Amino acid sequence: MPESDPPIAERSIPPRAIVVGASSGIGRATALVLANSGWDVLVHGFRKAKETRELADSIRAMGRRCEPILANLADSADVHRLTEEAWAKWGGLEAWIHLAGADILTGDARHANFDAKLAMLWQVDVLSTISACRLIGRHMIAQGHGAIVTMGWDQAETGMDGDSGELFAATKGAVMAFSKSLAMSLAPRVRVNCVAPGWIRTAWGDTAPQAWQERVLRETPMDRWGTADDVARACLFLASDQSDFLTGQTVRVNGGAVR
Repeated sequence: MPESDPPIAERSIPPRAIVVGASSGIGRATALVLANSGWDVLVHGFRKAKETRELADSIRAMGRRCEPILANLADSADVHRLTEEAWAKWGGLEAWIHLAGADILTGDARHANFDAKLAMLWQVDVLSTISACRLIGRHMIAQGHGAIVTMGWDQAETGMDGDSGELFAATKGAVMAFSKSLAMSLAPRVRVNCVAPGWIRTAWGDTAPQAWQERVLRETPMDRWGTADDVARACLFLASDQSDFLTGQTVRVNGGAVR
């Protein structure tokens, strides 16, 4: 690491991060894990504005700085606004953790056809990640340091049958590939890594049919569902100086599943 870029632990102010997609699930867990580890955290949400503001209140109650920022990731202009507002809020960020994704499994969109779901995932999961991370990467290069964490999927490279498998392989695979190239563009001062969760018990997992419950245990050597905290701790590691020789990596948080 360059001498002009002291480790996070040696900086005079607490490290600053934003979690994009923090209103629930893995994003919410990541914001809380960061705050518990001494980070000041901006939390992004959109449709779940109330939950996003309540999360910010909870983090402030822990003694950390926290502000909610609402933005529609399906709107490219709003993605640009989110990026600039987040960077300006505290005069820079040590980490940009982009975990937001369109819910096509449990929300109203589950009833949409394949093409509509693909368009939604492409806009929210892929294009917002590319736009925001490229913009924030330029700011971090000028700042002299930073870490970006994106969200992939552990089966994007190996494949899964069915509509959902095709949809997530196409979109999360794109994020994973983009992240590797962005890491090369921004090195050595800015690191870019991707977390690729496996079977994580979020909203869909809570209501998954028995056949899926059995499949999860069959495919996961650790013999359990993963939790949002499991992924959150990986995000913390990738955002921190503990991983300062890692960039361009996809970290599979999947209990050892090999498919």
